[in-house]
Amino acid sequence: MARMPTYFISHGGGPWPWIPEMREAFAPLEESFLRMPGELPERPKAVLMISGHWEETDAYVVMHGANPPMLYDYHGFPPHTYDITYPAPGDPGLAERVAGLIEAAGLPTRLDDERGYDHGTFVPMAVTWPDADMPLVQLSMRSHYAPAEHLELGRALATLRDEGVLIVGSGLSYHNLRAFGPAAREPSEAFDLWLTETLSLPPDQRTARLMEWEKAPHARECHAREDHLVPLFTALGAAEGETATRTYHQKMILGGVTASSWRFG
Repeated sequence: MARMPTYFISHGGGPWPWIPEMREAFAPLEESFLRMPGELPERPKAVLMISGHWEETDAYVVMHGANPPMLYDYHGFPPHTYDITYPAPGDPGLAERVAGLIEAAGLPTRLDDERGYDHGTFVPMAVTWPDADMPLVQLSMRSHYAPAEHLELGRALATLRDEGVLIVGSGLSYHNLRAFGPAAREPSEAFDLWLTETLSLPPDQRTARLMEWEKAPHARECHAREDHLVPLFTALGAAEGETATRTYHQKMILGGVTASSWRFG
């Protein structure tokens, strides 16, 4: 199969496609997800998603179920958003392949037969492949968030791109829930500009600069916890030598936030 690119996507806020006013606010994000299949060389065999909503302490855990359930990991949204279904099939064979690659790289891993799709995964997938017919596997981060190790995780997974697997890191380029609104405007714009400049550098300079992301303008204001930034490291690691293309950019979301997404390769 043709080599797949990788993506780091900003997945938006909560179950936004099912809330009309939020869907309108995130219209440019929806458009970017709708464009994604057409940006690929062919239809993927499966999607491997690293979501900012799944972290484990001891290992990189791989979803292994054939028919994963739903995980409504958000609070305070309308009742109907807790009845959303996205019945995409899992792929136990791919999960075992992923775990094997991680283990071969000397990183800890295990399989999980119970894990469900969290909203960092089912929200963008429901927009991009609404028929829920794309095999889908989730992979956790580790809670230490170490940039270098999550980059190494991506390197370990790179060969999957030549096997028809689309690797997607799903997070947000800005994620500080306590500062959404006007207070986010200056920090998120400055950090987004730094990130755009960083990802535009030659690959060796890009990786080195990204590993020191905490030196970026307003870094900790934008990511008090870097759970939504860490998927970027893995997406980049799987396509480390390739060009970055910004696929989504939006300002003044929810009153102040600037956010972006990128494709590598």
